[in-house]
Amino acid sequence: MRAKVSLVHSGTQKPNKTYSTMSWSVLGKTLGMLFGLVFGLLSGQVFAEDSFSSFGVDIPKTRLEAPAFTLADLQNNNVGLSHYKGKVVLLNFWATWCEPCREEMPSMQRLWDRYREQGFVIVAVAADKGGSKPVISFVEKLALDYPILVDPKGDVRNRYEVVGLPMSYLIARDGKMSGRIIGIRDWDSPEADAVVTRLLAQ
Repeated sequence: MRAKVSLVHSGTQKPNKTYSTMSWSVLGKTLGMLFGLVFGLLSGQVFAEDSFSSFGVDIPKTRLEAPAFTLADLQNNNVGLSHYKGKVVLLNFWATWCEPCREEMPSMQRLWDRYREQGFVIVAVAADKGGSKPVISFVEKLALDYPILVDPKGDVRNRYEVVGLPMSYLIARDGKMSGRIIGIRDWDSPEADAVVTRLLAQ
């Protein structure tokens, strides 16, 4: 069987209709897939920003690694942030003498109860300078059972540039900070659930 040979004559060569149709079909499918991927990523980013802004979360322009630290818990065991690697961490700075903290923490306990089995943890760092005894009494009174650490010298507060209490950071599974919250929040609210579930899904 003789192979077909395409010859170029003087003038314009007629396009190969089969090749042309196939090329446009493949190109169309490829562009469609790329558009869908970009749209999905942008939609997810917009949703994340909307849910964060609705809850009053400051979103960083650049997500930085959360500063590492090790502090004593209420049983005097040393616990580092690295202990919670791979989890979504709500890092909360508070004190027993802080009235807004007292108001906020019961709803944080309920948030912890809802998501603790899904890879979410609250790490509350107490700013009290009088040792762990007043912190233990406070925690027992409010029946809090999420991790509580003490920072009597303020080293960790300084590292996280805490400007007031309460103040919290949202740390994603990759160990980078995804948001900052200054002041009290209602952790029982749908907005709080939206923020936590979004981070857990990443």
